[in-house]
Amino acid sequence: MASFEPLPKSLKPFFWDYPFSKLSLNTDRDLIIRRVLSSGSWDAVCWVRKEIGDENLKKWLIAHKGRGLSPRQLRFWELILDLPKRQVNTWVRVARETPWGKR
Repeated sequence: MASFEPLPKSLKPFFWDYPFSKLSLNTDRDLIIRRVLSSGSWDAVCWVRKEIGDENLKKWLIAHKGRGLSPRQLRFWELILDLPKRQVNTWVRVARETPWGKR
């Protein structure tokens, strides 16, 4: 079993609705990646890229079909991680159809 490693304190503002001291990348990976990619600061994004690695982030985004990210964020990650354009186009279309995407 992997040991518990607490998250950096700088991430605490992004997890205000969770018991921060209990979060761990080992056990809360999906939550942490999604929250940092959608709401995190540049430093938080850099941290998650360092911890997870770009190839694993790419796999995660593909597995989750970009859910939870805005069209703008999806386009950013498309460029940074060299995601398949046709796939990202589909994710962007779906993101725009959500109530938040129609604002």
